[in-house]
Amino acid sequence: MGRFRARFFDPAGRRYGLPTWPWRMAPPHLMTRRQLTAAGLRPGGQEVVGQVLWASRRYRAPGGVRAAYLYDVRFALPKRTATPAQLRALGKALAARRTCPDCRRDVGYVLPRHLGTCLDCAEGIAA
Repeated sequence: MGRFRARFFDPAGRRYGLPTWPWRMAPPHLMTRRQLTAAGLRPGGQEVVGQVLWASRRYRAPGGVRAAYLYDVRFALPKRTATPAQLRALGKALAARRTCPDCRRDVGYVLPRHLGTCLDCAEGIAA
């Protein structure tokens, strides 16, 4: 293990307060929130059980260290699915964003907020 990886290896949690592993070295039963989502799961109210730390020069991370929090997959719950009423409401909301208030057409794309109308109506106003 390289010296940078060894800096973040603390499975007992004595140094960082949480069990900590370097990038790609966490146990397989611990997953990040994104990994849980990809597996169709959610944390389900459980507390963070560990973290992955790595050195990064991107995103102006404090101290040049970034963290990803880990959850135990054994306590994760399945993702919730939307009810039919929620899906209908979402469909109506998305349709409203595509409907031009001037010509009352569903233009097939989300209307630009700075124009407030479809591109055809905005061109007609400018001309």
